[in-house]
Amino acid sequence: MPADLPVTFDDVRAAATRLKGIAHRTPVLTSRTLNSLVGSEVFIKCENFQRAGAFKFRGAYNAVAQLSPEQLAKGIAAYSSGNHAQATALAARELGTRVVVLMPEDAPRSKREATAGYGAEVVTYDRYTQDRTALGQALAEDRGLALIPPYDHPHVIAGQGTAALELFEETGELDALLVPVGGGGLIAGSATTAKTLHPGIQVVGVEPVGADDTKRSLEAGERIEIPVPRTIADGQAISTPGEITFVVNQLLVDDIALVSDDDIRDAMRFAFERLKIVLEPSGATALAALIAGRVPNPPRRIGLIASGGNIDSRRFAQLMGA
Repeated sequence: MPADLPVTFDDVRAAATRLKGIAHRTPVLTSRTLNSLVGSEVFIKCENFQRAGAFKFRGAYNAVAQLSPEQLAKGIAAYSSGNHAQATALAARELGTRVVVLMPEDAPRSKREATAGYGAEVVTYDRYTQDRTALGQALAEDRGLALIPPYDHPHVIAGQGTAALELFEETGELDALLVPVGGGGLIAGSATTAKTLHPGIQVVGVEPVGADDTKRSLEAGERIEIPVPRTIADGQAISTPGEITFVVNQLLVDDIALVSDDDIRDAMRFAFERLKIVLEPSGATALAALIAGRVPNPPRRIGLIASGGNIDSRRFAQLMGA
């Protein structure tokens, strides 16, 4: 493991201590049907059961909890398509501060309402014509707030790595780990954990087809920007990897698999009908990669992170064709 990475395994372990008793220790599911379908033993880390419905609470709380009393007194800002928004709002409530969240106008209504329900002020923008990073930074500066970005922050990345840490504590050594990729925070934290505990493990990210900015960037050896993707996996509709996350992922991620929207729908349906769990599109992409055969020659023991379940019944029914 390179010594000069911006996030270390010690950071992940410190985050785990900080989150103990605050974040849920989510279950790990197995399925004989899935194992038979894939030809491997599969372990699913169910972050759809995390507080605020996704893994994002881990990183948000870990970052907000390390702010100074003066920063907490002034409040925080965040920008997000949904899950980080909810997670940051909940973390702010837990830690007694206020939060303003910048969200795209077309973010799922259930995510906007949940964010407001946790006490956040929600400000909207057009994700296809406006730069959310610049808008978020300006918002934080104008109001004197501490900015908690959704993935490109060492404390956020370290918090996300605790999901993989819990997975390995239950399963022991695995041959491969599949992780959804948006801005890259979850896989950066997961890869830091995985490669420290089990250096020979294969870490595979999963992106939607057309939202393959990380795959293109890793292949090019530099961060590539693509048009804002249009995919049902709204949490992964990112146009370029984060600066910090890319540094980590360039060194620790072995491959990126791509899945179509139809692959994602099939995985959501499988999770609902056979695993009896509800996954949002972004939360189902790692499972989709396995079911659709996007991971060639899958090894014997595979872990995957089902990263979130924030979807309302109407949208779920629409995506399932009901």
